[in-house]
Amino acid sequence: MKNAPIPENENERLAVVRALEILDTPPDERFDRLTREAIQRLHVPISTISIIDKDREWFKSCIGLESWEGPRSSSFCGHALVSDKKVFIVEDTKKDPTFSDNPMVTGPPHIRFYAGVALHDEKQHLPVGVFCVKDTKPRNFSLEETGTLLELADRAERELNAQG
Repeated sequence: MKNAPIPENENERLAVVRALEILDTPPDERFDRLTREAIQRLHVPISTISIIDKDREWFKSCIGLESWEGPRSSSFCGHALVSDKKVFIVEDTKKDPTFSDNPMVTGPPHIRFYAGVALHDEKQHLPVGVFCVKDTKPRNFSLEETGTLLELADRAERELNAQG
């Protein structure tokens, strides 16, 4: 398994994450509405809004998983956070050398598909989290589905920046 990379500007990024004052806050219907909508519109069992902290990914909203956080090192969202792609997609995790032996692939929840979009703060435009969907079966993501994910991520990013 390839650990999620750490960006060069990690200290700045973490300062922005802390300034948002969102980590470890209670569930919020504004975010839960978006992850529920992702599940309905994209026909996936899992959707999260993940905030990437120093050593963990913490879910501001989480539909379809029992845990509300996980290790950053093995997180899919840790990879999406620093990707140079607008949408980070893994169509079949078992065929991808970065993720094929990931504990979330080889064990519960048995992730086989992942698509995520980095969320940025509005002031410094640093990545602070990821809006994502996951499936337990491999799949192709159409242009229409990609557009839907981008639209939902944009709404999540606006809500994130409207905090406080």
